[in-house]
Amino acid sequence: MEQGQVAERPADADIHQMDVRFVAGEAYEVSVRGHHVLVDQPADAGGQDTAPTPTELFVASLAACVAFYAGQYLTRHGYSRDGLAVSADFDMASDRPARVSGIHLSVLPPTDLPPARRPALHAVVSHCTVHNSLAFPPPVAIDLADQHPDRTRQESPGDPEATSAAMIAAAPTVCDAP
Repeated sequence: MEQGQVAERPADADIHQMDVRFVAGEAYEVSVRGHHVLVDQPADAGGQDTAPTPTELFVASLAACVAFYAGQYLTRHGYSRDGLAVSADFDMASDRPARVSGIHLSVLPPTDLPPARRPALHAVVSHCTVHNSLAFPPPVAIDLADQHPDRTRQESPGDPEATSAAMIAAAPTVCDAP
């Protein structure tokens, strides 16, 4: 399969839906399962810095997934989660395309975890769902929709409102300013 092509989804695929809507400036609201998360850009990238950037949430999702897996391991083995923490930092690539070039996570286990259990905890957190998804990247398909999801009519070139919506939809987007 050529790069950029994505195989058809199986009929029994476990599909999870999210929606992202423009708020103002460089801010967008992510809606998933009734939860709402705001993303924005720092002021020096044209945003109001009202929320994390999408890239920061990307790294945070990895850190939170590692924390979740660590917590599950601790509970399963009868240890407290009190004191469990995960810190993350990341580097941005200096060349194109814009991307995260490296991520470092540091897991701080609770003080009651015996040293002999640390290798098993490390093995568990190294295989969280988000980490596995980075290690074995899924194909990504990006489509430009023919119709705004909130509209019941087709956009037509003669309709100024539809033309503006189409121009906004076709504009290049960035997750973090380069």
